Amino acid sequence: MGTLFLRRLTRWQAETEREQIVDLRIAAHQESHPEAAPPDRAELLRAFIDQDVQRPDFDLVLAGDPRPAGCAYGFRAEPDDSWWSGFRERPDELPALAGTRTVFVVATLVVHPRRRRQGLAGRLQRELLSRAGAPLALALLTPDNGQGQATAQALGWSKAGQLTPRDGVPLDAWSVPLGQRG
Repeated sequence: MGTLFLRRLTRWQAETEREQIVDLRIAAHQESHPEAAPPDRAELLRAFIDQDVQRPDFDLVLAGDPRPAGCAYGFRAEPDDSWWSGFRERPDELPALAGTRTVFVVATLVVHPRRRRQGLAGRLQRELLSRAGAPLALALLTPDNGQGQATAQALGWSKAGQLTPRDGVPLDAWSVPLGQRG
């Protein structure tokens, strides 16, 4: 395996790399959840292009060798942002954590199985959050994602509550003050 290079992508570049980014997410999911059906590729592509990339202040970091080995992306969400309306339940402490300031939502942080346990998740997180411009980062993980929760803890995140999407099961909300990145 060669040297990994991290590069920040513009919206346009992210859209051109969408197939590889979705393939990376599917490979990481299948490794973490071998008993589960693979995620719907078309749905992941649609959500990435129609929702994530379109968010204000979308930011993406891609690691490659030159094949994609990992990526992290997210966006800023104000306390009164429409992003929050996608949840029917959220603990009062999450908006209080954000106060009148912004929250950077880490929508995805994935590392290809062949590149795990090499510190890549931490590198991706540091690079992504280095320009977040918000005092707090938030990530949502399914309660059964033990590997994701262990990684979050190792990177300095702590459980901040739970959000219940209008169309799904509750998600554990993890946060990290951006002055204490892992």
